[in-house]
Amino acid sequence: MKTRVCAYSKHWLLGDLSSQCLFLLSSRESEHMNAEKEILLTANGQTKIEEELEHLRTVRRREVADRIRDSKQFGEFSENSEYEDAKTEQAFVEGRIMELKIILMNAHVIEDDEVQTDTVGVGSKVKVRDMETKDEWEYTIVGSVEADPGENRISNESPVGDALINKKVGDVVTAEIPAGAARYKIIKIRK
Repeated sequence: MKTRVCAYSKHWLLGDLSSQCLFLLSSRESEHMNAEKEILLTANGQTKIEEELEHLRTVRRREVADRIRDSKQFGEFSENSEYEDAKTEQAFVEGRIMELKIILMNAHVIEDDEVQTDTVGVGSKVKVRDMETKDEWEYTIVGSVEADPGENRISNESPVGDALINKKVGDVVTAEIPAGAARYKIIKIRK
């Protein structure tokens, strides 16, 4: 099976959020995100986010605090690049912790028994054939937070994911991607 990442820009596949990106959210953005939309997660995605959150809280916070403490020995704070780097890292770690908490608060977890195999939905594994090249790929449709094109996990909000949602085996879909219109035939849907 081939991975097709190069034909799309990463942002088109990912939708609006990626678990691989660090987002430093202001309280206003957090409130907007909190009130704006429900976030779809697979059970596996929820577990990964909970593990990352625990790691950030218990390991990374301590490492960053140690870096800040150690950097104080390099002199005056205003001229101390080690201290500034450690404080910046702390801001990113705290921002990511805040982002993960918001994701978990707003998450609708799609349990394995909710994933259907008659139509494509979040949690489905979909085998498709490119109608032009005849190449085949298998994508897992996930919420935008857990999308990872390198692992063939595409967002339900991406052009390809959106085109596949609610379709059945045998359907041909067209997705508008940066490289133009792409047509795919759904070969198989599974959990």
